[in-house]
Amino acid sequence: MKQGKEVENPESRFFTVLRAAAKLPGVRIHREAYLRSALARHCSEEDIRRATEETPAAAGISAEILDKLANDSIRFETGKVSALSAAAGIPGILALPATVPADLAQYVGHMLRIAQKLAYLYSWPDLFSDEGEDVDDATMGVLTLFFGVMFGTQSANAAVGKVAGMMSKEVAKKLPQKALTQGVVYPMVKKIAAYLGVQMTKQSFAKTVSKAIPLVGAAVSGGLTFATYLPMAKRLKRHLAGLPLAEPSYRVTDDDDIVDGEVVEDGEAFAAMAHADDHGAATAVVKREEPRS
Repeated sequence: MKQGKEVENPESRFFTVLRAAAKLPGVRIHREAYLRSALARHCSEEDIRRATEETPAAAGISAEILDKLANDSIRFETGKVSALSAAAGIPGILALPATVPADLAQYVGHMLRIAQKLAYLYSWPDLFSDEGEDVDDATMGVLTLFFGVMFGTQSANAAVGKVAGMMSKEVAKKLPQKALTQGVVYPMVKKIAAYLGVQMTKQSFAKTVSKAIPLVGAAVSGGLTFATYLPMAKRLKRHLAGLPLAEPSYRVTDDDDIVDGEVVEDGEAFAAMAHADDHGAATAVVKREEPRS
């Protein structure tokens, strides 16, 4: 019985889909190779070297260049996932048992691809290690938060800002393992995962209905994917681009804390966020600190 309940649990369902999608061929983006390829036409070799060894922010890559590269990646991934979704809709209702799970997996896989590309452009560290290894808990946590931002949950915005703030302070090249698996961030990850599990079930049902009619279903399925994937990718891009982690001139003191990309007096405001609903019922009193040269 316990196992059955776990399968039905939205949180467990989301993590199961996420782990499965992360194992698909071509889903994991090699950070250095991607940055080198993306920056090749716009930056000097020295800037590219520093961007890959440190971060694009540390290399001083302009916001205009990063914005263009992010938009290029979003267009590429949106076109690809929409075409694959349309192709999955062609067989019609007879192939539903086979196509719907595959379609969901490739959709989440492309969400993972664009999340990685945007993260690397905006100065996040490598999210995956070796191709064949399982996803560690910290990576699962930050990817869950990224997905939450894509789905428009304000609590995910706050949590991503918190994690980015920790990394800014530490000048870290790795995700803060403890923060993402314990403490105030972890309950947010679990809550957002449960929310996403419900949302993905709704999307899967909508795609099942759209595939019921051959050929017509292909057009509807591809259009539905385009209409959902594009705004979600843009939402994540805007949020990551606005975080202190992406700004080389921004510094914080050890006494400051970060909520949703802003400096706050302590962690109490973020703790309040952890108890808010996914539409941002809690608010934080913030202070702004000007970038220091």
